Amino acid sequence: MTMDGALARVIRSAAGRAAAAGTETCELCAAPVAGEHAHVYDTAQAEVRCACGPCSVLFAGDGAAGGHFRLVPRRRVRLGRVDTEALGVPVGLVFFVPRADGTVTAQGPSPAGAMRWEVDAAAWRRAAGQCPELASMEPDVEALLVNTVRGLDHHWIVPVDDCFRMVAVVRREWRGLSGGSRVWPAVEEFFAGLTERR
Repeated sequence: MTMDGALARVIRSAAGRAAAAGTETCELCAAPVAGEHAHVYDTAQAEVRCACGPCSVLFAGDGAAGGHFRLVPRRRVRLGRVDTEALGVPVGLVFFVPRADGTVTAQGPSPAGAMRWEVDAAAWRRAAGQCPELASMEPDVEALLVNTVRGLDHHWIVPVDDCFRMVAVVRREWRGLSGGSRVWPAVEEFFAGLTERR
């Protein structure tokens, strides 16, 4: 058996024990992780993965793992109003993710997951010119999260994993064709729970 094969067997075994015990594990090395833990963004799979402390340290640099995994930062910044209508997005609950290749995607949660649009690059540059904090966002791992539904006016720069948590709230609470009575109070509670972190 090769060293790689032995390591894979050990990781599968540790992951199996953790799953049986009902604990979350690092998706890179299968070590158990605490409730509050780091995440890394897998650029090849476009997925966020749980990471233990030691693994998160390994991927803290921009060039770590050849850029395949990027540590998701913890920064949250509440912004003033950003003109998202000028970005051509037809929904009030949406997040914008700048990509390393210069493109920007907008994603809105739905009962089936996140719907995705490509944002006009010139429109994004204009928005960043009016709100310089947008230009400071780390590609792939930070997002502009917006909620203007039901008269609200929330604009945040958040770690991309916050956006996926919000999508999960919508999927969990949505009922029927219009969302039902539970989804929007749950979304409002999610936004009320956001706190600034630098």
